[in-house]
Amino acid sequence: VQLQASGGGLVQAGGSLRLSCATSGVTFNRYTMAWFRQAPGAEREFVAAIRWTSSTHYVDSVKGRFTMSRDNAKNTVYLQMNNLKPEDTAVYYCAGDREVILSALRDPNQYDYWGQGTQVTVSS
Repeated sequence: VQLQASGGGLVQAGGSLRLSCATSGVTFNRYTMAWFRQAPGAEREFVAAIRWTSSTHYVDSVKGRFTMSRDNAKNTVYLQMNNLKPEDTAVYYCAGDREVILSALRDPNQYDYWGQGTQVTVSS
């Protein structure tokens, strides 16, 4: 199982980035996929998740700015990030697992598979 995250970079506040997470070795269309982020000195934080039904869930701080989607034909999930703020600066990780119950979507321990992380830096 491999998850490959990409799309990070340096952007000014108010700008946009789109992260991608390509997967292989999984029955992707049955997987719950998620994005977490970790800023220096902070714990890993849930950002967004998309279930196999394509229902999406977001942390309050990104609602209305970030959109997570999936393309089952490409075994890939995306995180479109608009109106970025300096506090969004972090390493972003994609994660996936086949069975993640709704109440546990935000718990990183529920995900067995992780990508390598991609750095997002938002300057003020």
